[in-house]
Amino acid sequence: MKHLPSMKQLQYLVALADTKHFARAAERCFVTQSTLSAGIRDLESVLGTAVAERTNRRVLMTPIGLEIAKRAKALLQTAQDVMDVARAGTTPMSGDIHLGVIPTVSPFLLPRILPALGRAFPDLMLYLREEQTVSLLGRLHEGELDAALIALPYDTGGLDTALILEDEFMFACAKKHALAQATTVSVKALSAEALLLLEEGHCLRGHMLDVCAAGNKRIRVQFEASSLHTLVQMVAADLGVTLIPKLAIDAGITKGTGITLLPLSNPASRQLGLVWRQTSLRAEELERLGVKISKLAAT
Repeated sequence: MKHLPSMKQLQYLVALADTKHFARAAERCFVTQSTLSAGIRDLESVLGTAVAERTNRRVLMTPIGLEIAKRAKALLQTAQDVMDVARAGTTPMSGDIHLGVIPTVSPFLLPRILPALGRAFPDLMLYLREEQTVSLLGRLHEGELDAALIALPYDTGGLDTALILEDEFMFACAKKHALAQATTVSVKALSAEALLLLEEGHCLRGHMLDVCAAGNKRIRVQFEASSLHTLVQMVAADLGVTLIPKLAIDAGITKGTGITLLPLSNPASRQLGLVWRQTSLRAEELERLGVKISKLAAT
């Protein structure tokens, strides 16, 4: 039988390929740099080829090293899935789940649901990562995350989805703004307004633009912010108007700002969904987790 690489050696290789640095790779693997270096040398001996070129300043992965690291990452994920399945067979809803959440959801939903999730599934350990949608989906497809809470519609590349919440948009303006006295606001009325949006990369930006474009041929974007909190402050200063998801409003993002919130005459919303790989061996657990999050989000 051929001598095969160990899981530990493959873990070292993946860390080295990701960080391009022996010290950082060793830190990620919780070993000393000399231990990791020795492990990589042993791996190269087993493989019969070099996986990296070493210099005094950097690590350059060889083409074969990158290819092997890519396959090793998938192999390590499969091994982790096997352990998760074994654990789930004896104790369902236990072990670790790595969950990604987008920035326009995490600060407003997670504080509401995490304590109750902990009580409902005391043997389940959630590891959270906040990033924009494209990064989360990349990590999900690579196996670095088990699931992600994102806003829909979005091209998820064939992931399974559980609907969590329908999140309605509300029109927001300063109290002294001309539209503040209205009972509802039409999307057509936004064509004459300076619209404040999130910067590129936030899926909420796309959802807002889709709503506004429904009644306008031209949209005048006045300002792009990195967070909803910044948008709220700009609106409060009467520098423009925006749309704010009700999830954030219910969490108190506009409290004490003096902002006027009005419904749209043609209601519009985004959907929040939990997504995971169709091939995930923990699909049943993730679906159950999605159902619980949905119930908690509705309360």
